Amino acid sequence: MFDIFLVAAPGLENTLRDEAMARGFANPVVTAGGVTVQGDWAEVWRANLQLRGAGRVLARIGEFRAFHLAQLDKRSRKFPWGDVLRADVPVKVEATCKASKIYHAGAAVQRVEKALVEELGTTIAADAPIRLKLRIDDNLCTFSVDTSGDSLHKRGHKEAVGKAPMRENLAALFLRECGYDGSEPLVDPMCGSGTFVIEAAEIAAGLHAGRSRHFAFEQLATFDSVAWNAMRADHPNAKPLLQFFGSDRDDGAIRMSTANAARAGVADCTQFTRAAVSDLQRPDGPPGLVMVNPPYGARIGDKKLLFAVYGALGKTLLDRFKGWRVGMVTSDNGLAKSSGLPFKPAGPPVAFGGLKVKLFQTDPLR
Repeated sequence: MFDIFLVAAPGLENTLRDEAMARGFANPVVTAGGVTVQGDWAEVWRANLQLRGAGRVLARIGEFRAFHLAQLDKRSRKFPWGDVLRADVPVKVEATCKASKIYHAGAAVQRVEKALVEELGTTIAADAPIRLKLRIDDNLCTFSVDTSGDSLHKRGHKEAVGKAPMRENLAALFLRECGYDGSEPLVDPMCGSGTFVIEAAEIAAGLHAGRSRHFAFEQLATFDSVAWNAMRADHPNAKPLLQFFGSDRDDGAIRMSTANAARAGVADCTQFTRAAVSDLQRPDGPPGLVMVNPPYGARIGDKKLLFAVYGALGKTLLDRFKGWRVGMVTSDNGLAKSSGLPFKPAGPPVAFGGLKVKLFQTDPLR
């Protein structure tokens, strides 16, 4: 058993902890920038495969104290690198130093790189598939390996994206904050490339988030391809009885969303139509969740014009979506207020694309 660090967007650590707990990961504890759980290498694989909200999964592979560079060099040479790293797979080393006698991160990187090359026979490369992270904090040197590779928001389905797309892992955590569990329909009236709709459909279908992609851990010495293939094949893959709806005023967005849903394997339960927010119609069936990430005016759209857009959206939802809850992600309190929707106090600010956004939620509309 060792520590596994799940990277979360700042502001959503508690929501990721809740997901890790629901998925049965051991001892989830919130720390700055993420959640620490405990497990073995199989749990590392499972975290990458199943967790929708994590941005990366780091495996803590060992630690020692070092008070100067010569000590770091000596102890790095004795570290059991071969237990985790393969000599034939290139590595990139990254370091941070805080409140320690060793304060020069570049010099620390050089010492560890030299130890890897001379003791294990590793190749060091800037574009290496394996990233080894060294954190020196209060003279304690902690080594972690990034087991994900590409960020986990890259599910492997979305080839087409619009401007300022919502990342899949953020979308999943915002859905969780709204209490979404796949048992109710979802509507996104400004769907862009379809992220909220596709995530909701995948949750309802029980599909694993990372089912279609590769991970860095597949190139570690700890990897067992037979066990991994068995884990990846073990999923319920239920056929949702519900439908998930996206609309957008842009034809290109509808084409993107439809294609992305097909690649994700949820085309049968998703429906995308071209429509302005004022033309949005409530779908037949039970009430559910309206989830929307409108333009904020910071990067897309003229902010003055957006007040009318938010107002039109709010009026449509209040008139036609009685009984539905609303979740809205935006960076601007004034824009949210201009919708006229009865929002509860907003959630914490979340870093997204250089901005701070918040989730605004309503109770079922009356």
